[in-house]
Amino acid sequence: MFKTVHILGLQFPILTYDTTLDLFATWIDEKTPHQVCIVNVHTITTGLWDKELNAVNHRSLLTMDGMPLVWYANLVRNANINNRVSGPDLMQKCLAAGCSKGWKHFFLGSRPETLQDLVNLTTAQYPDVKIVGWHSPPYRSLSAAEDQQLVDLINAAKPDFLWVALGAPKQEKWIAAHLPKLHAPIQIGVGAAFSYHSGHIARAPAWMQHRGLEWLYRLFQERRLLGRYLLSNQIFLLLFLRDLLLAKVFHPIKSWLGSKCPMPQVSKDHNSSSQEKTEKSNL
Repeated sequence: MFKTVHILGLQFPILTYDTTLDLFATWIDEKTPHQVCIVNVHTITTGLWDKELNAVNHRSLLTMDGMPLVWYANLVRNANINNRVSGPDLMQKCLAAGCSKGWKHFFLGSRPETLQDLVNLTTAQYPDVKIVGWHSPPYRSLSAAEDQQLVDLINAAKPDFLWVALGAPKQEKWIAAHLPKLHAPIQIGVGAAFSYHSGHIARAPAWMQHRGLEWLYRLFQERRLLGRYLLSNQIFLLLFLRDLLLAKVFHPIKSWLGSKCPMPQVSKDHNSSSQEKTEKSNL
């Protein structure tokens, strides 16, 4: 359906916000559950050694959340992508578009006060939005009975969108594990989007977002993320530079050498004479 681009082992469809919303509308009409993974530098590098996350990514619809992924696609793969499809922006566009379409939303994750502020601000911004439920689970593993109660709570609300903010990669794995049990057509992990849209964390200015510096602005607010960014950013940068050199330097040189020094071809007559000599020697 969509053109795709290959980035570090994952196949990304080339999407815009409009084409993504059109696809969601189709899924809602079909009433079949789908998982959407919003991929950034942290999650794509984590998937290189986390086999469970990697498998989830391969089964899901992927969007490019971070500008570095767009730069990789354009510079290494010549994809000509104009912009990313980020989780927080996609969430707002779905909330806005859903007002006229009757789309229903359920929020799962974060702290109770964050969720309440998210609901209050969302209904103030979009008076016609349909929020059919929200829940803040405890920061521990749920018992089987508690897990089933949560599944029943979500299914009883009959949302079209299940927005999950449990942090990556926990949210991606949780959705994948519960996808067969949950009926919501669109199930998306959106990380810090609840904190942004509730006003609990300020989002980076637009100029920083466009320059791929949103992570740095968030780091100033949440120093606990230092280890994550130091590791994932360096790994991604090294792999980006490797693939860029391969695409722009090594492969062109290899092609040029191949065109200048073609492999010698054995003529048909030479093959025939060689074959005759072999047959005579055998006699």
